[in-house]
Amino acid sequence: MMQQYLRLKAQYPDLLLFYRMGDFYELFYEDAEKAARLLDITLTTRGQSAGRPIRMAGVPFHAVEQYLARLVKLGESVVICEQIGDPATSKGPVERAVTRIVTPGTLTDSALLDDKSDSLLLALAPQKNLMGLAWLNLANGDFRLLEVGPGALAAQLERLRPAEILVPDGTPPDFPENAAAPIRRLPDWHFDRDAASRGLTLHFGTRDLAAFLPESGPESPNDAPTAALAAAGALFQYARTTQNQALAHITTLTLERESEWLRLDAATRRNLELTETLRGEPAPTLLSLLDDCRTSMGSRWLRHCLHHPLADRAAAAARHAAVAELAGEAGNGPFAALQSSLRGFADVERITARIALRSARPRDLSALRESLVNLDALRTPLATAQADLLRALCADLATPADCLGLLARAIAPEPAAVLRDGGVIAEGYDGELDELRAIQQNCGAFLLELEARERTRTGIANLRVEYNRVHGFYIEVSHANAGKVPDDYRRRQTLKNAERYITPELKAFEDKALSAQERALAREKLLYEELLARLAEDIPALQRIARAVALLDGLAAFAAISVRANWCRPQFAETFSLEIEAGRHPVVEAQVDSFIANDCRFDATRRMLLVTGPNMGGKSTYMRQVALIVLLAHCGAFVPAGAARIGPVDAIYTRIGASDDLASGRSTFMVEMTEAASILHGATEHSLVLMDEVGRGTSTFDGMALAFAIARHLLEKNRGYALFSTHYFELTRLAEDYAECANVHLDAVEHGHSIVFLHAVEEGPASQSYGIQVAALAGIPGSVIRDAKRRLRQLENREVDAGPQGDLFAAAPEPVEAEPHPALDALRALEPDNLSPREALERLYELKRLAK
Repeated sequence: MMQQYLRLKAQYPDLLLFYRMGDFYELFYEDAEKAARLLDITLTTRGQSAGRPIRMAGVPFHAVEQYLARLVKLGESVVICEQIGDPATSKGPVERAVTRIVTPGTLTDSALLDDKSDSLLLALAPQKNLMGLAWLNLANGDFRLLEVGPGALAAQLERLRPAEILVPDGTPPDFPENAAAPIRRLPDWHFDRDAASRGLTLHFGTRDLAAFLPESGPESPNDAPTAALAAAGALFQYARTTQNQALAHITTLTLERESEWLRLDAATRRNLELTETLRGEPAPTLLSLLDDCRTSMGSRWLRHCLHHPLADRAAAAARHAAVAELAGEAGNGPFAALQSSLRGFADVERITARIALRSARPRDLSALRESLVNLDALRTPLATAQADLLRALCADLATPADCLGLLARAIAPEPAAVLRDGGVIAEGYDGELDELRAIQQNCGAFLLELEARERTRTGIANLRVEYNRVHGFYIEVSHANAGKVPDDYRRRQTLKNAERYITPELKAFEDKALSAQERALAREKLLYEELLARLAEDIPALQRIARAVALLDGLAAFAAISVRANWCRPQFAETFSLEIEAGRHPVVEAQVDSFIANDCRFDATRRMLLVTGPNMGGKSTYMRQVALIVLLAHCGAFVPAGAARIGPVDAIYTRIGASDDLASGRSTFMVEMTEAASILHGATEHSLVLMDEVGRGTSTFDGMALAFAIARHLLEKNRGYALFSTHYFELTRLAEDYAECANVHLDAVEHGHSIVFLHAVEEGPASQSYGIQVAALAGIPGSVIRDAKRRLRQLENREVDAGPQGDLFAAAPEPVEAEPHPALDALRALEPDNLSPREALERLYELKRLAK
């Protein structure tokens, strides 16, 4: 047995091997030590191998999923080795084989997955100045490709948040930088473009990949996404190996373009707290506010939607129309009825994947059956819909009659949780199975009849005929009646107060009954496997239904928040403009009793707003709410405002907050400047840029100079929508030099020894920062506050000794007119093109003499 184990382990030296032995999965040697440490299970030793005790640890097979979940969360991968032979007929060790490999990026079991987020497997293939990405959601079969420049990789990792990353073995050890997911290194030859093309065309059953990637057709082979295709080949082979079978639910391959979505870099996704707070918590975030979805599919769609705002404004407007119809004129639309129908709807998306992988459990199929029955109730509110998107969804929710009929006939109304317990296939579905079950069900009547006959024959009134799993059928007689036992009784077990016997008649019945049970379970297993194979034909229809339900659930959640929080339908404009009336920050508004709404206006003559005001005054909230309103509009949702009119936008950039990156050796200021550099290089005239207190991480004059120059660059070069907050009041002078720059401020007033923030945005610059007053609110000792006030008065009165740092904004000295010099006159008179080398040398000596 250990030789068998070692042969299997040699194939997976870097993974934990769960080796099935009876009712346990065992681990040996280093695997046992590692598992004992990670899972807090007992480490023991048994026997010897090569003269050393065998270290081992194990987990019960019926509880294996909870242990797998813990290991996957720790980034570990596990090889599952099952017994495939029959212990009763095996002469040597029971035959075993690897049935699947569980890795963080290839999960499909509901016990191992987060219901509300996707688990993506990502492969990276760097080539020259290009980065090929391919990612797969094995739980729903979504397979996508993308090619970007190497500098855009960080933003893509933040967008996708993969659970596992595959990279070529030849890449640097720290590639990719700052990856939060486990990294698996594969041989470089796995990332071969030609092999990938052959493997994928074989899987899809096509001549080439032109139907999925038009650029890869025979007419334009040089335009194919070479790097992304290489990554796709490695990823597909890895996924197929882990599942140990074909991936029937992967029916298409999608090539993404960066231009499909508004560009959001990694810093923007973090700073806007779309799905995770800056502290890494799931709430309060924009997702936690919006997620009123009734299905896990809808919640996952909503998460994806917030990270993928649509660049196609027609598609976003189609969602707006659908949300408007679901919400109704006065909040009386059909969204509430839809949400009621969606409650309890099964995760059809993931059940479909498990059907394709032959791992669906009986209760998956019963839940799928009930959900398909519920499709009629979902279509009813959509039957009279006017919005094009809702009409399309109504068509996609058509009930697959054959699939539903099969499930209704084949699966019992309340099946067992696992197939091995039996009772999964419905009565009447299979005649042979019904006959075998009838034998088992008639056991009770036979035993009662036998018990009555034996009591009469023996005269033992308390004789009992019973059954248990260990000893099978038996006749129990008390010791007091042992003398009355007939000669044909054979002792089976002795107890303290009784004897248990078997008779030839009872033994014959036992063989028949137990054989019927075993044959019924075997028959049920065969029928279940045939059922999964038949359901696999309906995978495209089930995937269509899953997508439609997810989108409908997400749109209903958009409608619910628009009614509950009084959000408005945004309008798109064709010219450079951004006009928001009474805008609010959606998350902050939900956390406070009263929120002060504010306007925001950009147009061709007003491209930058310089935002000043006190700390805690609401500058960052104001800037973020503008970005969130733009993002929500492009997601297809209504927005938290009285009205919103949004011109062309291609990206949202933010430089907000202060944090260092010690792991990469970058200070707070370095992080700030890196983010600012990314914005200055990437922002276009249609980008929305949020710059919060740039330059605060260095000396006052250095920071002020940098902030001044960055603001000028945004005005002169990038020329997009820019919100630029600062405490450097000297920057407010930019509005005097640039007509496209406007000052706005959030004010506060002092009341006694405290300060009251007004949170209202007004035109013009702020009068002061109130920094000392805010420090007092934070609990700074009074003596420090008094000392700070004295120092402030000295600074304002210029009473502090001047240091070596000059005043950046002091008036420049008058230029001094230079006196004439004969050397300069002689230099001006030279005609270099008319001089020979000898003449040039003579003139050079003459200039040197004049200079002296």
